[in-house]
Amino acid sequence: MGRSVVMQRLNRRWAQVKVPGCGWVRFRLTRAELPVAKTFRVTFSNGQWHIAFAVVPAPITAPTAGGVIGVDRGVTITAALSDGRKLNCPQLTVKERAQIRKRQRRAARAPKGSEAKAAEHAKAARLKAREANRRKDWCEKTSTLLARTYDVVRFEKLNIKNMTRSAKGTVEQPGRNVRQKAGLNRGILAQGWGLLRRCTEQRAPGRVEDVPAPYTSLRCGACGWIEKKSRESQADFLCVSCGFTCNADENASVNVAAGQGGIPRPRQSAGAGGVTAAVSRSSAREPQPAWVGIPLP
Repeated sequence: MGRSVVMQRLNRRWAQVKVPGCGWVRFRLTRAELPVAKTFRVTFSNGQWHIAFAVVPAPITAPTAGGVIGVDRGVTITAALSDGRKLNCPQLTVKERAQIRKRQRRAARAPKGSEAKAAEHAKAARLKAREANRRKDWCEKTSTLLARTYDVVRFEKLNIKNMTRSAKGTVEQPGRNVRQKAGLNRGILAQGWGLLRRCTEQRAPGRVEDVPAPYTSLRCGACGWIEKKSRESQADFLCVSCGFTCNADENASVNVAAGQGGIPRPRQSAGAGGVTAAVSRSSAREPQPAWVGIPLP
């Protein structure tokens, strides 16, 4: 089948496509080769015209010797890899954020329904669109890196929709710490957690796995002991059992790579080194073995 989209390359950066009813329209290339597509869509957003070609990306072949990599997603560090690398999604600069606040203040002071108000809102929207474009570009490149380098990519299974749910509440039952929760939601959404997971699945179909999230950040990556006190802070991990210490995100990514998630937490008694049995409600009458730490496979 031949291509239904007629395109011509003009130079290294520019090409043109034949739009029905409009004729030839130039567009800037974002890839080295012309896209092989059956259809395309032209849109206008934030004062700019965009053309998007419907192209199904070809899956990337596994390197066969890349092994397994664990990815722990966070707000401070976007993606901490189990091999020690830390990848951060690009954000707006301090100057750009100041420009957004400036445009928003001017829009708030402008008369309702005026052209000045609409113009200031449009300028702020263009800056926010710039951040979204950077996030999409980073996710595309990072997912390609993961698919080309590793055989299996494991992510923490996160319910991002529930994690970013508003805490505003209702009139009868208002929420608490609403402003803090709103700031956390913005920070999570700005990292592109879900987009990174989807892009990786597209490039490496069948090679992306989800690991249950519970206890991946509390489990020691060296001895396997699970204890809340080992998480000294948001950034530091110090195992109370073996003394292993490292970055908390890196330790969580090691557990994700090993597929160690959703394991019941052992409860330590007041005695030195003593442990208590993990008893479930359904089998409370049956004797349960004591947890003495869960070693890595």
